[in-house]
Amino acid sequence: MSDELTSGLRELAAEGETSPSLTGAEIRGRAGRRRRRRRTALAAAGASAAGALALVVVVSLGGGTDHGTPPAASPAGTPGVPVTPNATVDLSRRALSASGRTMPLTAGTAKTPTPTGRMTVTAKETVRRMVAEDVGLGEKYDVKIPWVIELTGSDGTKSFVAALTYDPKAPGNYDRTNGWIGLRPHDAQWLYARLDVGAVVDIEASADSTSSPPANGAGGESGASGG
Repeated sequence: MSDELTSGLRELAAEGETSPSLTGAEIRGRAGRRRRRRRTALAAAGASAAGALALVVVVSLGGGTDHGTPPAASPAGTPGVPVTPNATVDLSRRALSASGRTMPLTAGTAKTPTPTGRMTVTAKETVRRMVAEDVGLGEKYDVKIPWVIELTGSDGTKSFVAALTYDPKAPGNYDRTNGWIGLRPHDAQWLYARLDVGAVVDIEASADSTSSPPANGAGGESGASGG
């Protein structure tokens, strides 16, 4: 449309420079064509101005056909979901539960209580050689403790679950160890096969019992595996 307007203006200028040698009818016809070209040019200019104004309004109002996607809202922090323990130890009941099975246990005495809280399995040994006094026997010789599951708390506290081989009557009845958790040998072997490194064990409450090991250590040292 801009080219048509320019062409029309040039034609008008050229005609103004040279007097036409035309008849009256030809002059009137040419004048009519000029008027039509002027109207076309004015209409085109008006349409261009209206389009530019509309564009300015749309931009100023934030419109347009290509709407940018608003930034996604930051997701709210999801509170940490507590990990379901793989095993639970209830010291007050002297019971350990895992995979739907509950087993009697013996734990630390009042002088050497079993650590409580959430702990993680950090190591496993089918047999661990230890000094007898380190497991609560009060003797200097070595013993072999089978099915050892080592536990570590978030503060670095250490404990372990293992088979109590030297006092078969203790699990479920009285506390016999110096802080670790003793199970009957077949229970300890069953648990050993099911708790892998990284498993979570919750140890709850403290043993609240007046029961204590027999004064003479009945059922004791004769059942230990000597080194």
